[in-house]
Amino acid sequence: MAFAETFKALSDPVRREILNLLKGGRLTAGEIAGQFDMTAATVSYHLSLLKKAGLIFESREKNYIYYSLNASVLEEVLLWLQDLKGANDHEA
Repeated sequence: MAFAETFKALSDPVRREILNLLKGGRLTAGEIAGQFDMTAATVSYHLSLLKKAGLIFESREKNYIYYSLNASVLEEVLLWLQDLKGANDHEA
């Protein structure tokens, strides 16, 4: 897992909000873009970074691309953080 790409993707509040939107289920790029006051190109850029980090999946159906959350990457990050925290707890 590339933590650098994951943390870079999570560092932006817009991308975190996109992930929050996808918690409710899959959405098209247009549905996601409708939630923000920015150009479609800017939303596409954010989606691209999230996809590159493995935080979202994309699937094509007819003329639409749907995006959905990839919770397994988030689970890996949480496990790593818990392990790191656990290591610090033992040193105290």
